[in-house]
Amino acid sequence: MVRGLRPHLEGQRLTRIVQRRAKLRFSLPENFAARLEGRRVTHLSRRAKYILVHLDDDRILLCHLGMSGRMTVFGPGAPREALGPHDHVILTTERGDEIRFNDARRFGVMDLVDAGSLDRHRLLANLGPEPLGNEFSGPVLARRLAGKRAPIKAALLDQRVVAGLGNIYVSESLFFAGISPRRAARSVQGGRAERLAAAIREVLSRAIEAGGSSLRDYVQASGEMGYFQHDWAVYGREGQACPGCTCGLRGTGGIRRIVQSARATFYCGTRQR
Repeated sequence: MVRGLRPHLEGQRLTRIVQRRAKLRFSLPENFAARLEGRRVTHLSRRAKYILVHLDDDRILLCHLGMSGRMTVFGPGAPREALGPHDHVILTTERGDEIRFNDARRFGVMDLVDAGSLDRHRLLANLGPEPLGNEFSGPVLARRLAGKRAPIKAALLDQRVVAGLGNIYVSESLFFAGISPRRAARSVQGGRAERLAAAIREVLSRAIEAGGSSLRDYVQASGEMGYFQHDWAVYGREGQACPGCTCGLRGTGGIRRIVQSARATFYCGTRQR
């Protein structure tokens, strides 16, 4: 999402902000629209699943899409649909781009944060390392999992362990690392942790290149669907053979589906141990 928004926001002045409701998951900041209007966007970055829009007054617009939120861009002069009931915030730039934040469930977040206090923000302060950052490695992952009795699948969804991993990417990463989602997190040490860290990096890198995974309402900033779902190895493929399967589909039943922490998990019971 950050990659898709950059060409439309970076370097642009925000000329008009429309705020159509006072609250998403949390209340929007006081005088939200007025504090954004006239500000220039210096650059965009990301922390875990949070979009960070850096402004020229040393403040940051912090955004989270929630479970089904989206930001859709309408370029200058492009046909625009009428605003819907779930289009809650609309940003317009000096070039004429319009960015709409749509969130039917209102689990999303928007906040204005002083840049100097970003790391202390209540939503970011306890996040784990970025899986694509230099600080993430097999030994780092092993230390963060040490002593945890929870299944590895649940541990990886804990944003305090690793930041930004979602349900689909955890299932995929565990498959490529050959690790059962039922395995106790504390037992993922040494070579297992190295394999898992490498798999996480690879899965996320491929997903970013593909524009994300389209599930339910997720779309890219362009309005197009992400394409990583075409490369899923196990997620959503219950009863099918896993890639390169030599497990004997008739005997094993193929990819299995279980529920962990109220989330669907898909895995190969033969390859993942």
